[in-house]
Amino acid sequence: MKIQTNNSALATLVSVFFFWGFIAASNGVFIPFCKTYFNIDQFQSQLVDFAFYGAYYIGALMLFIISSQKKKDILNNWGYKRGIIYGLIISAVGAFLMFPAVNGAVAGQTEVFYYVLVALFIVGLGFSLQQTGANPFAVSLGDPSTGSSRLNLAGGVNSFGTTIGPLVVAFIIFGSTPLSGDELKLMVENGEIQLTTIQSLYLGVGALFLACAAFFYFSKSLPEGKTEDAFEPANKAKNLLISLTLIMILCFGWVFYTYTDSYSFSGSIEELEYKRLIALVISLFSVIGCIYYAYLKSSSDSKGWGALQYPQLALGMIAIFTYVGVEVTIQSNLGELLKNVTDKVNNLNALGLDVMSDSGIAKYISLYWGGLMIGRWTGAISVFSPGKSLKKVLLILVPYIAFGVILLVNNGSYTQNEILIFSVIVAIQIAGFYLAKDNAIATLKIFSLIGLIAMLIGLFSTGEIALFSFISGGLFCSIMWPCIFSLSITGLGKYTSQGSSFLVMMILGGAIIPPLQGKIADIFTIQSSYWVAVLCFAYLILYAFLTKKILGDQIEN
Repeated sequence: MKIQTNNSALATLVSVFFFWGFIAASNGVFIPFCKTYFNIDQFQSQLVDFAFYGAYYIGALMLFIISSQKKKDILNNWGYKRGIIYGLIISAVGAFLMFPAVNGAVAGQTEVFYYVLVALFIVGLGFSLQQTGANPFAVSLGDPSTGSSRLNLAGGVNSFGTTIGPLVVAFIIFGSTPLSGDELKLMVENGEIQLTTIQSLYLGVGALFLACAAFFYFSKSLPEGKTEDAFEPANKAKNLLISLTLIMILCFGWVFYTYTDSYSFSGSIEELEYKRLIALVISLFSVIGCIYYAYLKSSSDSKGWGALQYPQLALGMIAIFTYVGVEVTIQSNLGELLKNVTDKVNNLNALGLDVMSDSGIAKYISLYWGGLMIGRWTGAISVFSPGKSLKKVLLILVPYIAFGVILLVNNGSYTQNEILIFSVIVAIQIAGFYLAKDNAIATLKIFSLIGLIAMLIGLFSTGEIALFSFISGGLFCSIMWPCIFSLSITGLGKYTSQGSSFLVMMILGGAIIPPLQGKIADIFTIQSSYWVAVLCFAYLILYAFLTKKILGDQIEN
């Protein structure tokens, strides 16, 4: 019997998805501005993502540890609705803290940058709690078979936030007039552009968080979302995750220390930079290694591993890690790519593009995140159960309607050539949807492969072809979250809630991978650093093939 979707509850729920997108995409403009304003390197600028997305991991891990200590699932006990309300309140606190964090700040005050990171961390901590509850909540509001489509719909709303976020932040910081790099630098030095301009933005965002929390609290259409699932202990998984956290603290802690006391290290700056890179690589492989270790150990003895005993979840955790990492790192480093397109070795214009300023890149960051909106709006078509003929028409119309929204929001910022190039890329995505036929595994295979090809074209080409190849990553990442999430929790039974929590932890990829790419850019070139994105897409292709075999074998048994 088909379960009807609770549309009124779903409409209320997706409002929080907008906030996640708005803040996350705003970082794409905020990161290069911080680099200019605080005079820091590319790795340090990527700590904005480290703080924001690292909070997701810490929040989900704390929830899991507390649940383990109390021997009951805290989120299930609260109910998804209350969990989201608590998360909104925590995010509001972080947003309000941004006011004193930047109050009186002037250019070059690096310590203020770290106060900003603390505020963003608290905002992300609240988002962690919201997302841990909101994703399974959205799936539970209707037929499980269309759960990924509801997540795509929510993701479409999220992506609308990502489309306008960079534009709003750019307008607040820089005003309506695009500035050249020299003009911006001069205005920062003269105090005409100040970090304190974002105070009003975050006060407004904090107020909206509280208003949304009140709306959720008083909403009669939204059920409590409590489940009766018993908490399943997983002490081995808990200990492994705590060990992983300690390794990452040591690696990143050492790198941070070298920035505060680099004079105590013998050798050249170049040698120190390579040591920093090695520490970041160790941090990356510790995540993959620990999860793979759990995968191997639980295969022989599942006791104590909880949801990690399921290979589709273990591999899915790495997939979420790499997917979030590649989605975030492409755009987080895009600003630097456009600001500094010079080949460090030959001192040539490596991409054949005009060098842009912090204020000029917002439209490209908006287009990148808008690509995610296009894909998610298209992926959400199945929620409305259209007939086959209508669905074929909508698969063509919806992506270009979404593209029209992007053009409207950006109000004539793109040239005709840029519009034409991106229209062709959208057509490629539409072809991918037709080939995938709503099959999650096929969708992952096709879009991961196209994403990988796009990154390679970006690496080995110049001009607008290279630029739009990197920007197209948003289109091809757009539908990966619901595909990976739904595949990873398939067949978990009583461990579904715990598995969802583990997957949210792996948003950690957005904290680890961008700083790693940033350090590669510091040592080599910004364009060559996009090999990181190639490797991420390569794993996602591998994951699609492995998961198909794993789930197929489980059905047979």
